[in-house]
Amino acid sequence: MPATSPDAMSVLELLAEGAPAARFDELLRTARREELPGDTLAELDHAVRLASSVQARIGHAQQREAGLAALVDTAHDLTLVHGVDALLHEIARRARRLLNVDMAFVGLRNAGDEGGASSIRAAEGGTTARGVGLETAGDRGLGGLVQRSGAPAWSPDYLTDTAVPHSPDIDAVVRAEGLHAVLAVPLGHGTAVFGTLYGADRKVRYFTPDEISLLRSLGKLAGVALERVRLLEETRAEVTELARDTSRARSSLDVQHRVEAAYIRLIDLVLGGCDPQTLAEAAVRELSGALVVRDCVGREVVVTGTPPGLAEDDVLRWTYDAHAAGGPVPMSGGGWAAPVTAGGENLGTVLLVPDEPLTDGFGVRLLQLTARAVALILLLQRTSTVAHDQIRDELLDELLGDVGPQPRRLVAQARRLGLSLGDPHVMVVARPEGGPAGRAAAWASSYAHRASGLARFRDGRVTLLLPGEDPLAAATAVSAELTPVVGHPVTVGAAGPVSDPVHVARAHREALSCLEALVELGNPGGVATPQQMGFLGVLLSETHGIGDYVEAVIGPVLDYDTRRFTDLTGTLDAYFASSASPTRAAAGLHVHPNTVSRRLERIAELLGADWLEPERALEIQLALRLHRTRRTLRHRQVTSGAASP
Repeated sequence: MPATSPDAMSVLELLAEGAPAARFDELLRTARREELPGDTLAELDHAVRLASSVQARIGHAQQREAGLAALVDTAHDLTLVHGVDALLHEIARRARRLLNVDMAFVGLRNAGDEGGASSIRAAEGGTTARGVGLETAGDRGLGGLVQRSGAPAWSPDYLTDTAVPHSPDIDAVVRAEGLHAVLAVPLGHGTAVFGTLYGADRKVRYFTPDEISLLRSLGKLAGVALERVRLLEETRAEVTELARDTSRARSSLDVQHRVEAAYIRLIDLVLGGCDPQTLAEAAVRELSGALVVRDCVGREVVVTGTPPGLAEDDVLRWTYDAHAAGGPVPMSGGGWAAPVTAGGENLGTVLLVPDEPLTDGFGVRLLQLTARAVALILLLQRTSTVAHDQIRDELLDELLGDVGPQPRRLVAQARRLGLSLGDPHVMVVARPEGGPAGRAAAWASSYAHRASGLARFRDGRVTLLLPGEDPLAAATAVSAELTPVVGHPVTVGAAGPVSDPVHVARAHREALSCLEALVELGNPGGVATPQQMGFLGVLLSETHGIGDYVEAVIGPVLDYDTRRFTDLTGTLDAYFASSASPTRAAAGLHVHPNTVSRRLERIAELLGADWLEPERALEIQLALRLHRTRRTLRHRQVTSGAASP
């Protein structure tokens, strides 16, 4: 209380002290009690009013400073929050504390909703659970006004305010929470608005411009913070995805290295000249399981492991799918089918039934490369076979040519092909009496490879040079195998054996003569050799003369007579001369009929039980005559030589 009478200076002193408003009121009351002059009293009253105004301005400035300080603290704290949900709750808490309201909540616009609909994502101070998750239309409530205008909107008593476009859902939540005053400001970054920040009181309240400005400033800070968190989460997601991509790339690179190493091993085998079976076994060691290679017509050419039984219709469907896809396709039961192709040509299919499902790219990729390696082997084999067959064809043509062959060169050339012309060989010439020529030609090439011989198909005839010493057995085997292939009878002539390249052409001519003789004699589909054709064979053969014929027919009897000093040959002559009568033969030989019978039994043992068959008997009689004639001529030559001086 000033010691002197109240005056304007007293007001300034109180103002300087920061005295409360009651002190100013007491100063006026004191002046009135002292009955100061009217002018002085009016001046004092004016000074007090001015002081109150100054105090109000100072208070407002202090309040504004406190709000700004709170905003600065809020901005700092918001930078420490990570995660959108946690940040939204922190924004709601800060808004409630900043405006000293009963409740605050945050709504964000729904992504992809062109109508501007939003949903409440966080709330603070609520007494029910109805706020969070509330969907608000883009044209309803204070939030709708804020979203459309980008400016704050408020109502001192929301439910009674007719200027607000109400929504039953929003009104129900406001009513349940007991709210009256509601203030809404935009959340955004730059010019983009993506949400709304609400502050609400459970009593009627008129928000001041400073409060509205303060909450709007918080909304801007919150928008920046949300945008920062959003970008941070996007960056984290990108980093995570990049890490996953890096991991996948490393895994893929590791798989690629494994595939490359396995494929190099397979290609080394191919370049080393391995067959499909060896390649398949090597691939199965990498893949584990059972592997089957089928050719273009579905035949199994390689089988490794123990594949399960598969229905042929299913295998065909998977095969077609694999060739259509141009790569491995899954089969039922965890198996895979991979096409074997080269330049669009279907060479076959590789079927894999692994022990364990192929869960990474290694197995499928290696299976595809295995199929390529199989295709490479098949192509190399085809190329080698074509070149090999061409060389074999040229060798046989030279052996059969009119120009005398060069034995030493031909023997060396044949040795490079795996043939030994110094060993006995027989010549077989076969003529199918119908059927497609291509089938016979393909069979001839295959048969020659299997028999380690040479073959050619020309003028409708198959010519084969085969290892062996029995031309009849070779001819019979060729007839038995080729006949069902062409579906028609096959006439076969054979000759040999020969053990010298210079005799191959002669054997070919003899075999061809036998074939033509069969045709001329009306026996197509038959089999013949010079030895089998008897005396006709002597005429057809260039090497078998009369002596060979006699030896072939009655040689065992002649040898027996020579060793035992018997005369079974004479007995045969007498037997046939007496019209096959043992009794008359005995009379001519001056022996007992029983002796002739015993001699005939011995002859049967030497010549075979069928020696009396008409055709065989005719051959024997002809051989006997030729033998007598040769013996007579030889005796005359000896006699003439002895009589000459």
